[in-house]
Amino acid sequence: MTYRIGIDIGGTFTDFALLKGGEVILHKNLSTPHDRSEGVMSGLATLAAGQGLSLGDFLAQCDAIVHGTTVADNTLIEMNGAVTGLLTTDGFRDEMEYRRGFKESIWDVRLEPPQPIVPRRRRLTVPERILADGSIHRELDEQAVRDACDKFRKQGVESIAIGLIFAHANGDHERRVAQIVAEEMPGVPVSLGHRILSRAPEYDRISTTVVNAYVAPRVNAYLERLVERLAQSGYPRQLMVMQASGGVMTRDYIAAAPIRVLASGPAGGVMASAHVGAAKGHSNLLCVDMGGTSYDMSVVIDGAAPAQAGWNMHHRYLVGVPMVQVETLGAGGGSICHVDKGELKVGPASAGSVPGPICYGGGGLQPTITDALLMLGILSTGEGFAGGSFRLRDEGVSEAFAAIGAQMGYGAEQAAFDCWRLVNANMTQAVRRTTAAKGIDPADMVMLAYGGNGPAFAAIQAQDLGIAHVLVPKASPTFSALGTLVAHPSIDEERSCTAPVDALDLDRLRLLWGELADNAKAHFTGAGFDAAAIQATWRLNMRYGGQNWALTFDMHESCGLDDLSFVDENLSARAITAFNARHMAEYGHIRDGELPEITGVRLAAHVATPMPPASGGFSAPMVEPAPAGHRRANLGTGFADVAIFKGPSLVPGARVAGPAIIEEIFTTIVVYPGWQARVDDAGDYALVRLP
Repeated sequence: MTYRIGIDIGGTFTDFALLKGGEVILHKNLSTPHDRSEGVMSGLATLAAGQGLSLGDFLAQCDAIVHGTTVADNTLIEMNGAVTGLLTTDGFRDEMEYRRGFKESIWDVRLEPPQPIVPRRRRLTVPERILADGSIHRELDEQAVRDACDKFRKQGVESIAIGLIFAHANGDHERRVAQIVAEEMPGVPVSLGHRILSRAPEYDRISTTVVNAYVAPRVNAYLERLVERLAQSGYPRQLMVMQASGGVMTRDYIAAAPIRVLASGPAGGVMASAHVGAAKGHSNLLCVDMGGTSYDMSVVIDGAAPAQAGWNMHHRYLVGVPMVQVETLGAGGGSICHVDKGELKVGPASAGSVPGPICYGGGGLQPTITDALLMLGILSTGEGFAGGSFRLRDEGVSEAFAAIGAQMGYGAEQAAFDCWRLVNANMTQAVRRTTAAKGIDPADMVMLAYGGNGPAFAAIQAQDLGIAHVLVPKASPTFSALGTLVAHPSIDEERSCTAPVDALDLDRLRLLWGELADNAKAHFTGAGFDAAAIQATWRLNMRYGGQNWALTFDMHESCGLDDLSFVDENLSARAITAFNARHMAEYGHIRDGELPEITGVRLAAHVATPMPPASGGFSAPMVEPAPAGHRRANLGTGFADVAIFKGPSLVPGARVAGPAIIEEIFTTIVVYPGWQARVDDAGDYALVRLP
């Protein structure tokens, strides 16, 4: 027997999905913020014991361990990354603060700029200049680089971003600067802009490079520590790491650009959603993930959630690498409920796993949404929580909400209910904003809810949004971990190349695509994959002259990375046709008589790997099981005696009419009044609003 393991670290829990043949085994344990690798190794030991194996024997039989991490995101949220310096071209010192004049909310006069990753005193310039065509207009002043390194040393700089103008057209100066930095400041990590993001414009590239330099030491140190512990425990293969693009790749590949792991956990959930939705015949999904710390939302359209490489504002910084589009709200089970100047608020601060909600008994003193669910009877102290790893306690919970109620003029139960209503309204409004910005009516979609707390709110959110159908996979509590097993090993990179579409330099295009192919082949074969199994999609970036944004579209697909036969004299005509189709689909028009220009080439390559099973359908006869008991609970219409069902005992075909609560091993599914839940052939739940 061999195993595949998916891991996702959240702010509160570390989730595991073990693929054993066609069976998926789930596990959760509390995250360990002081050293997150401890929580990973603890969970692996538990999975090994469940298989009757020692940890060493278990790891030796693992074909793959795939890991999604929030280390990079947490670094940006907490603003505790490396002391970072920026070296750029004379005259461009303040590019990071100009931000292209972008402001997230143009009507909010009180909105302050983001906290600078690199304050002005650590943004230094050097005389040099490369032009847009890659020619050298002014040679690099090497002594200025050495002088800048001296200033960095005095400021205790721990990581350096190098972002010279037009380095994507010619990286010679950036490479030489990196050599000098290595001589002057040995051991200090360096991020080169033309390698992190090889395209214009300069703000996009410099911002992406600075963010990479800021998070790289923490991400690489964590992954190195985890790799070392895995190797010491007997794991013989390379650790695979989830990327924001929705693919996975080796730890060695990620080490060169750790920024690629930003939002990797949420990306895993979206990939799993597309996989499960396709199996059940639902190609348009609203994906909502409520965990212990955050609420993430995304959409799957026509069965896909393509990664976009462009204007990705993440934690208020532009990140230009390919990312699955996920919007995040500070709303989770650990979100702290409080009163601010007479106004009831929930989040964005979270109790996390340490000290955690009051009901965890870990020393938490501030009431959270998990505590509110306990007060409302949705959660219970009677059974083990999170797979039986510990039991919830009610000591101190009522008193905490009574303190909130005293400030608002009512009792503890009403305070807990209002916190439940508020967090639900916050999440629902976030969905409305996100879908409206995309031109999507959520009522036309199926909601797929996951995360430890997602199923507790899914149906009531769907009702508010006009959605009549909700999917809750049985694996929903560890769905992002499962998503890492759905994702294929992949590399998605681009190179800059600006030229009119009717005057293409085919030899240069072959050279750039060939460089991308050689790089991808080296990483895939280094990870043990057969080069012949690599699936490649060759893409172009194009725009009309004067446009800020380029559109990306496919030009050719091949098995293997050696097929460049499509780069021929007909490429220009095919590119114009493909661009016009893409522009019409995106903007609803094309410019007749105007030829576009190419701004770059892109290669997306992947290798197919075994995926967890997924199926749908309701072939089993319908049965209506008896409840395991009843509990006083408030499901939005006041406290009442609510039926309680045990999820593991519900067989395919089971139907549960609301109001009811279904207690699964790692999550709780609330069937609100006016809804019913049915278990399909795969053991997943379909919640349907009754007419």
